[in-house]
Amino acid sequence: MNFIKKNLSNILFFGFIVFLFTPYGLPVRATLTRGVSYITTRIFSMEIDEDERKELSSFDWKLVNQKGELINLDTFKGKVIFINFWATWCPPCIAEMPSLQDLYEDYEEDVVFLFVADDKKDKVEKFIENKKYTIPVYFQASERPLEIQSNSLPTTYILNTEGKIVVDKTGAADWNSKRVRDLLDELLQ
Repeated sequence: MNFIKKNLSNILFFGFIVFLFTPYGLPVRATLTRGVSYITTRIFSMEIDEDERKELSSFDWKLVNQKGELINLDTFKGKVIFINFWATWCPPCIAEMPSLQDLYEDYEEDVVFLFVADDKKDKVEKFIENKKYTIPVYFQASERPLEIQSNSLPTTYILNTEGKIVVDKTGAADWNSKRVRDLLDELLQ
């Protein structure tokens, strides 16, 4: 008992580290991230000022869907496009996924959604199936356009009908917020 009393702070610290930096801590990190992203999405605007919006230099970007079918981004020219880069091992990606699913369900007929996984196909399929998500998942088959290059996950871009980047957001967000819905509604007019 004396040993435990003397080393309680070390034991708690070690337990905290093991919990947070192992797979057991993944749901906790995702929940904490979801809470923070919920608040920040309502406080800070994600929209890029009109005079600072970059246009994609190329729409020649090949993706493969879960069925193995090849598509090219140029197929979607002239449409509002929502691109999200994510992975199953990424706590912020997992945190924002429920809001992405909700947004997708309401806008899937009007907005092109490209959820681009940076992960192995079997892991992605298992994750999607376990969570019962219906989002369309893609895998890169060629280099993405320079303007949407990022080394961070999650990273999300929203392109207007002219191919200009309206949102360039790194990190988790509440994508099912009124602010995002209002933006999509405006872009669709």
